Amino acid sequence: MNHEKALGILRSLSDGIHPATGEAMPAESPYQHPEVIRALLYAVSALASRPAEPSVALTPSTAAKAQPRPGAGNAGKPWSKEEDERLVACFEAGETVAALAQAHGRSKVAVEARLAKFGKVPMPTGLRSAPRALEPRAPYAART
Repeated sequence: MNHEKALGILRSLSDGIHPATGEAMPAESPYQHPEVIRALLYAVSALASRPAEPSVALTPSTAAKAQPRPGAGNAGKPWSKEEDERLVACFEAGETVAALAQAHGRSKVAVEARLAKFGKVPMPTGLRSAPRALEPRAPYAART
């Protein structure tokens, strides 16, 4: 559903009109209750004041990725080899985890987990297990 269609439906409901048929809602309809009308008018006002966003179908996994976390500009993005090298070099030079998190646009836990992957710090508490080694995995048929 796009922005304009949603706005049109809410406007119809707030006016007491069935959006599909164009008929007036019966007096006993919940859409005729004063509190419901106020809530619909509030929703119309809020939706009308925002610019329309591009309509994109989101799956549950992409919906989470589409919402960036505040202060973590690279959250959810893969770490590049160069970024890993900078992270380790700066940590070994004495940079704090907080400074590294800010510099890389990631959370402190993400930085700690990445440093743990390289054996520089213990794995942060609360994470399931240490990340896998950096060596390429054997093909499935070769595993025992």
